[in-house]
Amino acid sequence: MKFTSIKESLEKRKGKVSIRGWVYRERKQKDTAFLVLRDSTDIIQCVVKQDKISKKEWEEIQKILIESSVELEGTLKEDKRAPTGFEIQVEKIKVIGFSEKFPIAKDQSPEFLLDVRHLWLRSRKMTAILKIRSTIFRAIHDYFRSLSYYEYHSPSFTPTAAEGGSTLFKVDYFGKEVYLTQTWQLYAEAAIFSLEKIYTIAPSFRAEKSKTARHLTEYWHTEVETAWQSFDELLDLGEGLIKHIVKEVLSKHQEELKILGRDIKKLEPVIKKKFPRIKYTEALKLLKEKKGLTIPHGKDLRTIEEDKLSELFDTPVFVTHYPKEIKAFYMKQDPKDPKYVLGTDLVAPEGYGELIGGSERETDLKELIKRLKSQGEDIKKYEFFLDTRRYGSVPHSGFGMGVERVISWICGLDSIKDAIPFPRTMLRVTP
Repeated sequence: MKFTSIKESLEKRKGKVSIRGWVYRERKQKDTAFLVLRDSTDIIQCVVKQDKISKKEWEEIQKILIESSVELEGTLKEDKRAPTGFEIQVEKIKVIGFSEKFPIAKDQSPEFLLDVRHLWLRSRKMTAILKIRSTIFRAIHDYFRSLSYYEYHSPSFTPTAAEGGSTLFKVDYFGKEVYLTQTWQLYAEAAIFSLEKIYTIAPSFRAEKSKTARHLTEYWHTEVETAWQSFDELLDLGEGLIKHIVKEVLSKHQEELKILGRDIKKLEPVIKKKFPRIKYTEALKLLKEKKGLTIPHGKDLRTIEEDKLSELFDTPVFVTHYPKEIKAFYMKQDPKDPKYVLGTDLVAPEGYGELIGGSERETDLKELIKRLKSQGEDIKKYEFFLDTRRYGSVPHSGFGMGVERVISWICGLDSIKDAIPFPRTMLRVTP
């Protein structure tokens, strides 16, 4: 048999087809069996009549359970009662692999589905999410390469912290204590003096003791660093990336978004509108006036404040110019007001939290050393990074984007755990 995918078979609309896949649903009657088959592309109902196949084939069908794998041949006919509007009248069928009783039934708890994640990946929901995830990764690559960025990689083992020591995973590295990378930040800044425009998509690790629906301890991190780039140009770059991702998903995944029950009208403004840009002080004012939240100046925005702020916008919103003391040491002071930094968080609509965090980078060597010392860091461990300021430093900026946050928002997921095949959290490291 020359096999076609279920989607390709459905597009034929009639005639002989040969397909293979797994039994998604099955119902057996005295002389007829109804099998709904799935593959990576779609599902289709297959009708098997006892008098149309051999005795051996019919005996095998009686043993078929959900997730058995089969190959079959038959005639495609339109039937509006079938799940996808067509069915196959089966003429030949071969069981490739019988299945034991599948442990996943309807209405299983989220924790159970995480326990059997290796099997739950077969669900239509997870298949839809993983397809969208793949498109998002490709869109990221295409976006940066279209702008002549080079893909660049930094180490996963690092001797220093870049985002604060409290979220570092310690690793025994041949008797020495090192850490799993939180970000490519420090090593990326070294490379812009060679390549100027660089990006990556790589795992990052954060030992955050958080049990929220938007935190992972291992996640995929899109990061970019650009020589000669101003803060405003950085915001334009981030906005362009998000718009490109959403546009690609909407153009390629209407069916998957439908399976997920996603209201695509909530995503359309992202493409059509310019993202608002408000300063930290404006955000505090909006939260007080519109949401009745009084946030002390100098306090970072937590999950609750981000969620309330997101209710005021139908697109992501850039919050900029945070107080210097609550942001990373490498963020550049605002020349107009040194109490603040040229840093930003891009907050997603609908309560999905921060998508992007970035800044123009501090180029003043003395200021960097001063900030590192104020955080109790050992300056010697940062000498390689400080060298980038000693030898022809230039204005530059960059950001990091949590890919699973973007997937979770675009797909409208209840938990970020479903945005990655095998989530790692404070409480879960299996399967």
